[in-house]
Amino acid sequence: MTAKSAAAAVRATVHGYPRQGPDRELKKAIEGYWKGRGTAHALRETAAGIRRANLGQLADAGLHEVPTGDFSYYDHVLDTSVMVGAIPARHRAAVDADALDGYFAMARGTQNCAPLEMTKWFDTNYHYLVPELGPDTVFAADSTKQVGELREALALGLAARPVLVGPVTYLLLAKPAPDAPAGFDPLTLLDRLLPVYGEVLADLRAAGAEWVQLDEPALVQDRTPAELNAAARAYRDLGGLTDRPRLLVASYFDRLGEALPVLAKAPVEGLALDFTGPAAANLDALAAVGGLPGKRLIAGVVNGRNIWVNDLSASLATLGTLLGLADRVDVGASCSLLHVPLDTAAERDIEPQILRWLAFARQKTAEIATLAKGLAQGTDTIAAELAANRADLASRAGSPITHDPAVRARTAAFTAFDARRSYPYRQRAAAQRAHLKLPLLPTTTIGSFPQTGELRAARAGLRAGRIDPAEYEERIRAEIQEVIAFQEKAGIDVLVHGEAERNDMVQHFAEQLTGYLATQHGWVQSYGTRYVRPPILAGDISRPGPMTVRWTSYAQSLTTKPVKGMLTGPVTMLAWSFIRDDQPVGETARQVALALRDEVNDLETAGTSVIQVDEPALRETLPLRAADRPDYLTWATEAFRLTTGGVRPDTQIHTHMCYAEFGDIVQAIDDLDADVISLEAARSHMQVARELAAHGYPREAGPGVYDIHSPRVPSTDEAADLLRTGLKAIPAERLWVNPDCGLKTRGWPEVRASLEHLVAAAREVRREVSTD
Repeated sequence: MTAKSAAAAVRATVHGYPRQGPDRELKKAIEGYWKGRGTAHALRETAAGIRRANLGQLADAGLHEVPTGDFSYYDHVLDTSVMVGAIPARHRAAVDADALDGYFAMARGTQNCAPLEMTKWFDTNYHYLVPELGPDTVFAADSTKQVGELREALALGLAARPVLVGPVTYLLLAKPAPDAPAGFDPLTLLDRLLPVYGEVLADLRAAGAEWVQLDEPALVQDRTPAELNAAARAYRDLGGLTDRPRLLVASYFDRLGEALPVLAKAPVEGLALDFTGPAAANLDALAAVGGLPGKRLIAGVVNGRNIWVNDLSASLATLGTLLGLADRVDVGASCSLLHVPLDTAAERDIEPQILRWLAFARQKTAEIATLAKGLAQGTDTIAAELAANRADLASRAGSPITHDPAVRARTAAFTAFDARRSYPYRQRAAAQRAHLKLPLLPTTTIGSFPQTGELRAARAGLRAGRIDPAEYEERIRAEIQEVIAFQEKAGIDVLVHGEAERNDMVQHFAEQLTGYLATQHGWVQSYGTRYVRPPILAGDISRPGPMTVRWTSYAQSLTTKPVKGMLTGPVTMLAWSFIRDDQPVGETARQVALALRDEVNDLETAGTSVIQVDEPALRETLPLRAADRPDYLTWATEAFRLTTGGVRPDTQIHTHMCYAEFGDIVQAIDDLDADVISLEAARSHMQVARELAAHGYPREAGPGVYDIHSPRVPSTDEAADLLRTGLKAIPAERLWVNPDCGLKTRGWPEVRASLEHLVAAAREVRREVSTD
């Protein structure tokens, strides 16, 4: 096909779409079902309605082919485990008894059965459920969900493309089951898994699928020759099947690198590639391997992970180059639109001109359709859209929001001296022990306590004007009193104020810093029914005044025990926001760090002796390619030290990280130079403690003993056993006892019981250590 005919055939599509509904109807239906307020039938009806609405929106936007199978009640990787029959033995009875309840049991656990481990989906803030596989795993195809959702789209008269997690990525994301032998590699199950994928593909073809997309984002990471050979074998075998639809293999989040020629040569009919950010390197790489003759290419030129309007002219230039490199070029987003909010039209509080700089999922589908039209029919047909786009880009570039000379001058003036503590850790530790007088195995929590319905109602009432500020503040004051009283009664050693006044650990601060925009309806799924509203980092950052000092000081006035000041660190402030794309990320991080440094200094001046600067996103933001990591870790660790570098030696600096793989950033954790780090460890059975020990980590650490993402209440014995495991890696004088993460999503009854058990476990193990 010539470039001219390829242009004429161009189509618009996407990989996936937000799942929640315009008012988070799915979240409400699922949580209502969990609480017994709704039936399974009602939940399924709500889900079907959301899917129909999504398909209608995509068709109305002008997309020529819609994805199916991307919808999920909880997580698409968990859906894949169900599809291939990889149900852990401990959940098999629950799944056999009731498929829906068993599905949620794998995701959330039950009182008697631990859930699957949860961790971050590559370098995003989305969490997936980690498959557990072993040499005894028996795969079995179950395409019920995938076929059913395809038929829904076909019944509406739409061209539909089912989207599945690819077999290689699925196995690379998996972990050995608890009873698997040491050193077991889930990738060795590939030959056992491929026939099951073959059955699913045959089922989808029989149901009417012309194309099926197999997502292989794991191939954008550095991969060994054995892993690349596995990918080649997988698509040789799947491509060689006769009873199958045409296959499209998709990758995203970064450049494919050495995996590109593997997929280009595979006997599949198409590839979907990301051409945004670092993945823009795919353009030259594709030309270097001779393009994709005879194959379809979905070109991801619209960024599916950020919210800025697309530069339509630049994307058209990229698409024009790609026309000569494939038999057919279609226009798409870089990845699923799962990672962005639904629609800017719902945002009433953002200035209209600024709103034109933004593109959420619905606006991105419109951009994709516009690009496809311009590529197929010529740019004259989209002249008005191009002119408006140029005006929007120019408006943003010239706005005073994006450039504050005072902020830039301060950032330029900082030195390496500012980004380090003034005393080495040993001296600091001695000063802190003398000042804080904490027991062996001190207990604490990560920061937040349950955000009850009453608290949320009070916050909504304040926004709506139904209650006045004085009444709201009285409600917050009473909540802090209750949280402090409970912690003292439970015997916790280092207290927190509970964060009753905070809506979200990033949004709360973003709303008090210049340069950020807050949305009212910009919800994005983080995991399961947990949705967040990432703020938009639109311009230069500064802090007009103290943000946390008042309530932290009030909490401290209620107790003689130390109360931690709680801040969100600079890397997480960036990672859990939609960040600006018009300057280096490290420059933005320094601006945020200096604003937070002012807050740290004010907390210390107000008498706060323990200050926690959370960085749960440090690992998730790690670039997927090893070659890109040193630069990131340099500015990321520097930003943390810039935030904390000005305190006295007897002020104890904590940090916190959760739900990621930490083994490959232990040196970076060390480089933060925090006095204490708390980390998720309950689901991974203290793996991180062993990783810290192997590195020789010299400071204090609190690997979590209470998994807060499950409604389970761990027993005293369970927490004590985890502590004993932790003590094998970390000496008692440096070991803290804490939950995995904050408690805002949990209910008070389970929190009370769990923390009481945690304290009892610490006391029991403390006695054991003291008598050794």
